[in-house]
Amino acid sequence: MSSVPKNKQELRLAIALAFEKILADYLTFPEAHARTVGIEGNIRGTEISVSDTLAYLIGWGKLVLKWHQGTSCKQAVDFPETGYKWNELGKLAQSFHTQYRAWKYNDLLAEFKTTTDKILALVDSLNDHELYGGNWYKNYTLGRMIQFNTSSPMKNMRTKIRKFKKLQGL
Repeated sequence: MSSVPKNKQELRLAIALAFEKILADYLTFPEAHARTVGIEGNIRGTEISVSDTLAYLIGWGKLVLKWHQGTSCKQAVDFPETGYKWNELGKLAQSFHTQYRAWKYNDLLAEFKTTTDKILALVDSLNDHELYGGNWYKNYTLGRMIQFNTSSPMKNMRTKIRKFKKLQGL
């Protein structure tokens, strides 16, 4: 498989594998340390917790679902999200952290799994042409937009989490 999925099968596999790997790391992370800050944040110079990384992945996953739902219903969709521009993704990430700040670690894990399952179901419901047959948002196919906001950040967060676990001796 190439590093960038080019069809439905590769996209589904990329998401499923990235999810499986990061979930394994999350499941071995002690809940008592889930809110310990020390992971490089999405704004330079900031640090976040493992729970915040889950909030980030949930937030982007839910946006992917929202974008598809809106465009499928021929509704106007604010990309990346209402009130945010593409050059404000750090602020958007912080809004995800705030939105899920009070959630327990196990609830975040369950929500992450549910959100990923919904994204995989979305991919399953579409064909190669719908995913990669033409531009969906600006110069990007729907498949690429899904990948940008699911498997790619999962891989990125996994690297950060593993580094943090090692530094914490966990």
